[in-house]
Amino acid sequence: MGTAENKRLTLRHYHEVLAENKLDAIDEIYADPIRIGDEGSMPRARFKQLAGLTHEAFPDLSVTVEDQIAEGDRVVTRFSARGTHRGEFMGIPATGKRVTIKAIHIHRIEDGRIVGLWEEIDIAGLYRQLGNP
Repeated sequence: MGTAENKRLTLRHYHEVLAENKLDAIDEIYADPIRIGDEGSMPRARFKQLAGLTHEAFPDLSVTVEDQIAEGDRVVTRFSARGTHRGEFMGIPATGKRVTIKAIHIHRIEDGRIVGLWEEIDIAGLYRQLGNP
């Protein structure tokens, strides 16, 4: 796959999985297992479960891809996600607050599937918005 196809594949993650909560798309987009950062790998089923928990916490999540750069087998995406905190998230009960989460992902693609994910998320900023310093 070329860089344009790799970008299209990763955009499916943001539009279908994050924004539309189409968790079955994970089976088409991601390899099994998925390499997560430098820590190791995660079964695709667990990744799917975590994506579902995110939508339980922020059911109206919308995603804006701010920048996307691709080279070789890597795609870097800077994005923001907005949603209302309607369910428990990382031990924090629902607050009803509207939040914006900013993050950067690096995806590695192999044979038409995402095989690796590195992410930097502004968790401190999210905690401040939820009222937890």
